[in-house]
Amino acid sequence: VLEGLELVKTRGFKLACVTNKPEKFTLPLLQQSGLADYFELVVSGDTLAKKKPDPIQLHHICAQFDVMEVEAMLVGDSATDIAAAQAAGCFVVTVPYGYNQGKPIDESQVDATIRDLSELSSILM
Repeated sequence: VLEGLELVKTRGFKLACVTNKPEKFTLPLLQQSGLADYFELVVSGDTLAKKKPDPIQLHHICAQFDVMEVEAMLVGDSATDIAAAQAAGCFVVTVPYGYNQGKPIDESQVDATIRDLSELSSILM
């Protein structure tokens, strides 16, 4: 994960963390895992009025970063991530680990699937 985040960051892309977990759990978890410094913005499940699969979190991130949704990419591991990204109009990349309500993520219709974040280099321009 760190290698992939470092790759994206060094290429000049802005990173946000979007999760349905409450902020009181999200921020400490990112700090403890050494991931917090990679993200310019964290949008938790209680940051806005709605959460994934509603696309509002992704619209918020795009507005904060001053990018259009079609210019944004979501890397996710669940059907909820996919639904939110597709509803927002973002490019959708999935990874096969994480929480997906017990369903294989590779059965989903997405723009790309990677085994780990280090493979993002083949997708990023």
